[in-house]
Amino acid sequence: MTNPDWDAIRTLAAELGAKAKAAGLRLSSAESCTGGLIAGAITEIAGSSNWFDEAFITYANAAKMRRLGVSEESLARFGAVSEAVVREMAEGARVASGADLAVASSGIAGPDGGSPEKPVGTVWLAWAGPDGTQARCVHFQGDRQDVRLQAVFTALEGLLQKIP
Repeated sequence: MTNPDWDAIRTLAAELGAKAKAAGLRLSSAESCTGGLIAGAITEIAGSSNWFDEAFITYANAAKMRRLGVSEESLARFGAVSEAVVREMAEGARVASGADLAVASSGIAGPDGGSPEKPVGTVWLAWAGPDGTQARCVHFQGDRQDVRLQAVFTALEGLLQKIP
């Protein structure tokens, strides 16, 4: 993926907003590695309060459990950067906010924290909606900012694809 800039992200967020508003859908986010950047991109769009409910920035594992209902077992067994955890984050955000669709992110943006199994740039994303939850693991390249911006762009793309 080419590193998106904020203009590309804003354009995508505006497209997402127009489609969500036209469909009468409400969205929410649950963010770890993106630290609120998904919600920030969405709320840069004027009128986003018509289609965006709330964001959960759950950087710590305790916050993931407390705010989103992520199970301690999933965190212990798979780690915060995993399909199981990101699915639970998205589902928890959707339920807690009452939104129609929710997106979640958990990853290793770097420069530290990587391992051979989960190198820096590993990001799990999940999208929860009435038709279930889909998750995807992506391996982004670049520095911390690059990884986070790519994760935001991919998260917004996934939300856009879930809207009929």
